[in-house]
Amino acid sequence: MDNLSLNTSDLDKLSEKDRSELQQFIQNENSKARLTSSVHTLTNVCFRKCVTGAIKNGKLDKTEESCMTNCTERFFDLTEVTLKHLNARRS
Repeated sequence: MDNLSLNTSDLDKLSEKDRSELQQFIQNENSKARLTSSVHTLTNVCFRKCVTGAIKNGKLDKTEESCMTNCTERFFDLTEVTLKHLNARRS
């Protein structure tokens, strides 16, 4: 449980079903937090790399747009390869 502190005596008051549901809820929230963090990292890295000039009319120029697309695709490719590697190590 990453940033959440629970008192053991409070957990003991829960039924087994409630403890299981709480554990699943915390895992889901941690997964959401990791995904959000990844999206923020992706946005920051690709924006810094690709957006080199002023944004006019709320749009990127063609080069910047192409760079952003390529950057995000490579990020997802790398994430997929990393997950496959980690899953293979678990087996």
